[in-house]
Amino acid sequence: MSAHALDHGLDDLAATARAALVREIDASGAWDADPVWRDAFESVPRHLFVPYYYVGALGGYERRWGEDPIPRRREDWVRGAYLDAPLATRVRDGELLSSSSQPSLMAKMLTELEVRDGDAVLEIGAGTGYNAALLSHRLGDDLVTTVDLDAEITESARRHLAAAGHHPTVVTCDGARGCPERAPFDRVIATCTLSAIPRTWLAQCRPGARILAPFATGLIALRVRDTGHAEGRFLHTSAYFVPLRGGTRTEPELPDAGLEGLPRRARDHELFRFLLTLTAGGLAPDEAYALWEHEAWPVRERYGITVGEGRTWAWLDDPEGPHTWPLP
Repeated sequence: MSAHALDHGLDDLAATARAALVREIDASGAWDADPVWRDAFESVPRHLFVPYYYVGALGGYERRWGEDPIPRRREDWVRGAYLDAPLATRVRDGELLSSSSQPSLMAKMLTELEVRDGDAVLEIGAGTGYNAALLSHRLGDDLVTTVDLDAEITESARRHLAAAGHHPTVVTCDGARGCPERAPFDRVIATCTLSAIPRTWLAQCRPGARILAPFATGLIALRVRDTGHAEGRFLHTSAYFVPLRGGTRTEPELPDAGLEGLPRRARDHELFRFLLTLTAGGLAPDEAYALWEHEAWPVRERYGITVGEGRTWAWLDDPEGPHTWPLP
């Protein structure tokens, strides 16, 4: 037996678990603005994209897989595949390299991508192929391109997609450089955390394109004006993804010096940590804290990013200031 050919009992269990997941996402309101995505999540079986995954265990990870010889463990694998939770799918030397994102967050991101019929979409970070399958269900295979730096990841994504009946373009390349041979794109969605906005993406987008990407523990939604300009605000949603890997990646670092002198309510507050990450290199921790207090603990939606000619910067409320910070 393989994960792609379940016995009758597991097939019924998968269908029941998938229906329950769809109801849970429905109740969260994730796709209220574009309920067409409900059909995609109802139709695309997630378990085909996670023939094995890892769950946290004492001292490391425990593997669950569809070909486990113990029936009870195969049932646990199916149920876990349809939890509204991220799943670790590739681990090396204790480091998480790839995962299948939380389905409700995926639904929120796909809705916020504001896809229209006929849009060409570039996905940065192929992962298991599940997100590409959802896009292909909505748009058709020909309009979806997904890329990843790791050939093992893209090859397994191709297999999973084919098992689910989808054949979008899957390319092994550095996602930070986009995919010029498939451009131009109307939408770009990243499923990995960025520490800089690659200008190559803008050059591969049509005017008016939308870019949605994790950045500084949030989700930035940029509208592309032309090859040298894009601007947008963060969504209210928090987001934690595996970092983008590739030749143009830079590592954001939270400053340690200075944090010990700040109140615990700030050091432990998610929105303050978001501000620290966004302003690393632009503000000292005490300056960030003073701003945070003065502006009454600003929510993510008040922040934005502008990509202009020769520079990229983050801002609070207004891209022209007074609160702006340079970005890589």
